[in-house]
Amino acid sequence: MSKPIKDMMTEMYRKQFADVTEAVLIDVRGIEANDNNTFRSDLARKQIKVTVVKNLLARKAFEGGSLDAACDLLEGPCAMAYSLTDELSVVNVARELVDWAKKLENLEFKGAVMDGQVFQPDQVTALSKYPTREEAHAQVVQIVLTPAQKLAGAITGPASKLASIIKTIEEKLEKGEEISKVA
Repeated sequence: MSKPIKDMMTEMYRKQFADVTEAVLIDVRGIEANDNNTFRSDLARKQIKVTVVKNLLARKAFEGGSLDAACDLLEGPCAMAYSLTDELSVVNVARELVDWAKKLENLEFKGAVMDGQVFQPDQVTALSKYPTREEAHAQVVQIVLTPAQKLAGAITGPASKLASIIKTIEEKLEKGEEISKVA
C-alpha cells in the first residue's frame, strides 16, 4: 500500500473515530459470511458499529486521542465494536458481544477501552456485568433518596398513628359508644 493511501486511511480513521471514546476490540476471523452478516445487522439495529481496522494505521490515528489506550490491544486481525450514540456505553456493547460470543464460536475478544482504562480479553465478560450509565445514575439517585424516604417515614409514622386513634374515637362517638380513658 502506498504512503498516500496509508495517509488517507489514517486520516479517515481519525475522522471516523473522533467521537468514539470507548470500544470493544474483537477478532471476527472464521465467522461464516451469513453469520457475520446477521451479527453485524443485529448490532447495527442496536446502534452498534463493527469496523475492521488496519492496526498500524489505527495506532497512528488513535495516538494522543481518547482511544490511545486501545493501541496496546491492536494485535493481529482486529475489529472495533462501538456505539453510534451517546445513549449506549461500552457496557451495552460488551453485553451484546458477550451474547453473540455464545452463538458464534469464532468470535474472540481482544479487549476493551472505557474512560481510558484498558480491559484485557478475559475482562470483557466482567465489563458486560458493570452497570450502564443509566443504571449507575439510578443507583446514585436511589442512594441519595433513601435517607429522605426514611426521614419521611419517621415523620409521618407518629402522625399516621395519631390519625388512626382519632378516627377510632370518631367512629365510637358516631355509634354512641362511650370512650374510656386508657391508662
